[in-house]
Amino acid sequence: MNHLCQKIKRYETNSINNRSQQWHRIGTGKGTCIQGGDLVLVARNKAKLDELKLELEKQFKIAVYVIAKDLSAIDSAKEVYDETTKQNIQIDYLINNAGFGDFGMFYQTDWNKELQMINLNITTLTLFTKLYLQDMIKRRSGRIMNVASTAAFQSGPTMAVYYATKAYVLSFSEAVDNEVSDKGITVTTLCPGATESGFQAAASMEESNLVKGKKLPTSREVAVYGYDAMMKGKTVAIHGFMNYIMANSVRFTPRALVVKITRQIQDKAK
Repeated sequence: MNHLCQKIKRYETNSINNRSQQWHRIGTGKGTCIQGGDLVLVARNKAKLDELKLELEKQFKIAVYVIAKDLSAIDSAKEVYDETTKQNIQIDYLINNAGFGDFGMFYQTDWNKELQMINLNITTLTLFTKLYLQDMIKRRSGRIMNVASTAAFQSGPTMAVYYATKAYVLSFSEAVDNEVSDKGITVTTLCPGATESGFQAAASMEESNLVKGKKLPTSREVAVYGYDAMMKGKTVAIHGFMNYIMANSVRFTPRALVVKITRQIQDKAK
């Protein structure tokens, strides 16, 4: 059985699992993916990938195949797909977890960084889903988990592009899950809130009210929750009771008020 999982904390990673009948839950200090059986890992940083490969192979007695790739590059998903096809690796589980954000007023933020964010959070995720989904449909089996965020449920001043990309992930994934519901395949959207990881540093938001001084869930806790939700075939999985309440409360709150509240939460702590 094959897994393709992506993660980004300080770098992006995909992983694929392909043979073991026993599933394992794996957490690392750099971020968390949950995989079982053989894996394919994809990331920009080959040295870190090789380190993770050795760790996983030793701990879980599995085979790990690594691909060094910058997933924010426009053709990266197709290149990864072509390589796994060439290696005759069948992908049974796809986990799109690569993504990053940026903090600041849109008129002041860096466009090149935002373009990379759009490519990674949207384009790469969408193409990975399309390519591997087509193979899953032929086999009439497979599971996909696309990682969005509680940011998907409202607009996000000071992180305008990031929030918009996550809204796309949620909308897209829900639609595709409906389309394949009769084909033996599920598409789960995982929506975590703020999580203890390298995300805040990468987005330059350590001083935000959202995270400063807060005790956040670990990336491992979120990954375990997401994996369980994917295995159950849930369409949308919101991690944390308060996150669930807040995400759903926006339906009953005027949009202008939601945006103002989000701005207050996002602003730098004083």
